[in-house]
Amino acid sequence: MANYIEEQLIRPPYIKARPGTHEPLTVVCSFLSRADDTPLSERSRADGHVLDHNGNFIIDPSETPSDNAFEGKSNINFEHWGEYWRKVHGIRFIHSETNEDASSLDKLIRYDQLHRLVAGPTQTDTVPYSIPVDESGKLWSTVIGHIQAYNRPNWDGIAYLNFASKDDILALLSSERVIQKILPEDKTIFRDIAPLLSKQYIIIPSNHGNEAITLVKTHKRRSNIGRIEFQEWWLGEYAAEVYKQNEKTKIIKRYVQLHNIGPIEEGQPFYHKYTSSLDGVSLLSFSSINDLEDYLRSPSYQDLISLEGIKNETTEYWSSVSITLVNRIHPEYPTHKK
Repeated sequence: MANYIEEQLIRPPYIKARPGTHEPLTVVCSFLSRADDTPLSERSRADGHVLDHNGNFIIDPSETPSDNAFEGKSNINFEHWGEYWRKVHGIRFIHSETNEDASSLDKLIRYDQLHRLVAGPTQTDTVPYSIPVDESGKLWSTVIGHIQAYNRPNWDGIAYLNFASKDDILALLSSERVIQKILPEDKTIFRDIAPLLSKQYIIIPSNHGNEAITLVKTHKRRSNIGRIEFQEWWLGEYAAEVYKQNEKTKIIKRYVQLHNIGPIEEGQPFYHKYTSSLDGVSLLSFSSINDLEDYLRSPSYQDLISLEGIKNETTEYWSSVSITLVNRIHPEYPTHKK
């Protein structure tokens, strides 16, 4: 018979937080996809991930979905994954069993799960939304034959882990507890994990630390400029414009830039083909999905899109529900520029 341990809450008001500083934290921003039966031609899969009921690697997850040890029923895989990631994996990840575990977990300053929200705006389907009508501008009497194909983003969520330094990351992720109990679980529930090692710059600090919605936005620079040049422009001119616009509306409740400092060569720690191509990630947080939609349809955001075009080759964004499991800092402050 299984026993259970209740969730440990490591965030205010359940712990006493400490004030932040103006120095940039080191962040592991891991893009995650669920262990499902999507064909290998449609979604990436990490080596050794997606296992059967005997713990063996499944060569082709789409061949026999019921073999999937995490969830073999395709129609509930997405819901089950979101529930498990928050209610089980998240608790396991921050649960300490020894003093050594507690010491390594103390180095984790913040841990958020960003669950992709399918009802929210994405790069390919954003506000203002539109519906199909007939030649007279009237609603069709049936939607059959008028339902557009769904453009699914590559990722289902993000694990957002904050540390004081890279050494602290290694102290936690290379601990015996993580190696023996968390990494095997990762191979069961995650199809792929793409970590982005980054320096975090807080442009608009959070007043409360409990924003409900976060827009995840990736950035790739134009080919004629270098990464450092792009990041300096992004943190300088671009960030200043976002901050200036928000002074009028206060609609953005938190805005951070994650500057890629990770490896670009395969085989190095934290390398992934996807994240090595990114120059950075924006996380823009809002009180509600309506505020996010209003922001994206605003004239000021359209101006930002034009500004982005100066240095960005491509951007991609999707909406997420923000769940904070660990937060040891309050209040937080803007980060000093480079």
